[in-house]
Amino acid sequence: MPKDNYGWGNGGYSTSSSGHNSQGNHYCHRDGGNGSSGYHYSNSDGSYYYSNPNGSTYYNSGDGYSQYTSPSGDVTKSSK
Repeated sequence: MPKDNYGWGNGGYSTSSSGHNSQGNHYCHRDGGNGSSGYHYSNSDGSYYYSNPNGSTYYNSGDGYSQYTSPSGDVTKSSK
């Protein structure tokens, strides 16, 4: 399963906002310039989600299920 976290941890991207909500979930939004941006959620139940600057997304339930959607819309899933 490809985990495309394009732009995360890349020195060219800067965090524009981040924080926690009342449920203890963390969010982070990054800007990369030229109109590219992405965001990431880390939830208190162990799940997390990436929306990447290249248009792909990645979701992990934290208990064995994950889903990757490529920039072209192809979906790859893995189950528990």
